[in-house]
Amino acid sequence: MKGFRRITAPREEAPEHSMDPRAPEEAPYRPTVIDNAIYVDGHRVDNPGSLADAFERLKQMPGSMAWIGLYRPKEWELVKLGEEFELHELALEDAIVGSQRPKADRYGETLFVVLRAARYLDDVEEVAFGELHVFLGPNFVITVRHAEAPDLHAVRKRMESDPDLLRQGPQAVLYAILDAVVDGYAPVVAGLQKDLEEIEAQVFGGDPSVSRRVYELSGEVIEFQRATQPLIRMIDGFILGAAKYGVNQELQSYLRDVADHAITVSERVASFRQMLQDILVINSTLVTQALTETSIKQGEEVKKISAWAAILFAPTLVGTIYGMNFVHMPELKWLLGYPFAIVLMATVCLVLYAVFKRRDWL
Repeated sequence: MKGFRRITAPREEAPEHSMDPRAPEEAPYRPTVIDNAIYVDGHRVDNPGSLADAFERLKQMPGSMAWIGLYRPKEWELVKLGEEFELHELALEDAIVGSQRPKADRYGETLFVVLRAARYLDDVEEVAFGELHVFLGPNFVITVRHAEAPDLHAVRKRMESDPDLLRQGPQAVLYAILDAVVDGYAPVVAGLQKDLEEIEAQVFGGDPSVSRRVYELSGEVIEFQRATQPLIRMIDGFILGAAKYGVNQELQSYLRDVADHAITVSERVASFRQMLQDILVINSTLVTQALTETSIKQGEEVKKISAWAAILFAPTLVGTIYGMNFVHMPELKWLLGYPFAIVLMATVCLVLYAVFKRRDWL
């Protein structure tokens, strides 16, 4: 690290700058600095009361490592951090603006990593995504968290309980963060699997609202795929560059394990997307089939109505003709005229009924 300057910016409260577009407008207040610690040889040796104190302790203690955890920091705090640790302006801009895709960019001796954490909300059956930015230097780790997941407090406790791993420096902390993010995907995969099973039951149960749920779940699966798929190439890059940046064999093995888990998650998510496409096809087929069956039933009803209308039309026609009462109608004065008309109407009706019955119209 080249040099340090104490923060002289005023500490008055500034409006919180949320970099997560999905963050609630009225989030509960939390301190910007969640944890601030100095480590030497894998052990926590100091808990600076402010960021400025952390900068001073790091400068005064050669061989130490600072791990600063921030939660939705204010913009000016990130700017000051960038000045103190000489963070690249492009990385700072990404951290301030947010809504970045998962990636790893190296600027000189500093590595900037963007991760997309996810958690499944059982009460609303939805997937909530959060963004995590990590700055790694030769002797510092800065985490900028914009959502509840992942639980970096648990990551820190795990690392502090394993000094042999923590003494390997910022690369070991990055591994632990990656491991926590990927492990956090497991409940999401289980939740999505449950949703898919419920949707399948709705599809074959003829629920008309299932199309909307399929559409909404497809959006979550696509976003989940965008969060998980880049991790594989990212971790592979860390493993390929391990020798260059002094990552030992043990840590490389841990990274390969995380990569295997990420591949498994990515494959499951890809299968979910294919399953949703198949469900849409099946649902469309079932809807078309239902419409066809309805149309056939309507056609049968129309045939029955048409047949009875034709049968009733025959006596109406005969009665209408003989009801005209023209003078020159010989049947009007015929003694058997009325019985003849009745027999004629009955005969026509019976003949029509027999014809329609034979053709399955009745």
